[in-house]
Amino acid sequence: MTAPSNLTHAVPREQRFLVLFDFDETIINESSDDAVVRALPGQRLPDWLKNSYREGHYNEQMQKVLAYMAEEGVSKDSIHSSIERIPPTPGLLNLLQYLQSHQDDFELVVVSDANMYFIETWLKRAGVHHLFRKIFTNPASFDATGRLVLLPFHSHSCSRCPDNMCKQVILREYLAARQKERGGAPFQRVFYIGDGANDICPSLVLGPRDTAFPRRDFPMHRLLQGMQQSQEAMFKANVVPWASGEDIVDSLKKIMER
Repeated sequence: MTAPSNLTHAVPREQRFLVLFDFDETIINESSDDAVVRALPGQRLPDWLKNSYREGHYNEQMQKVLAYMAEEGVSKDSIHSSIERIPPTPGLLNLLQYLQSHQDDFELVVVSDANMYFIETWLKRAGVHHLFRKIFTNPASFDATGRLVLLPFHSHSCSRCPDNMCKQVILREYLAARQKERGGAPFQRVFYIGDGANDICPSLVLGPRDTAFPRRDFPMHRLLQGMQQSQEAMFKANVVPWASGEDIVDSLKKIMER
């Protein structure tokens, strides 16, 4: 017996919107790299190590920091606990709860210059790891000696970004790959939530229907204000500053009502 021709198999509906999150000082309320230093016996780095930082080579610096922490006997459990204790940014968990309640509409991704061990540890502790389809960040794992080994995410030719990560390259490649996987259908809108100077570069990919959410009075916000005042035509997206995740919820609700 053949099925009536008017019956079709249910096809999962593709999510309409893509939401990209930075991690440090966006999802969490401080830098995870600063938080982990508090696991040291003196809770601070020696001056010689702090002074060894080279501009644009932050990943390289954190490799030195983690090696020093291992030499000082900081255990995996201590690192794990220090990351789990980092507080979320105000209203951020409410934002994630809202996005989960509309998960048929929103696809969530993390794009961060932190590292995979810190991010996954925190997201799992907060019970929100499953909400994210993909995490783009620097690889990090413990070796046989108990040292947390950090690596760069990739190499690139962008002069605006640190040597180990250009978030614009990541975003462009992800949008192209997802559009292909979605049968040629792009996302209707893209939302980028961040705080730092390295969140400007990916925001330049956004179009007039998209929104950049810079954390109010943080570097991303100040830089965008400067770009808007100079009327730089290269920035096309809407800009909505936020102080709490609730501010972003309010903006997304308005967009959903349109």
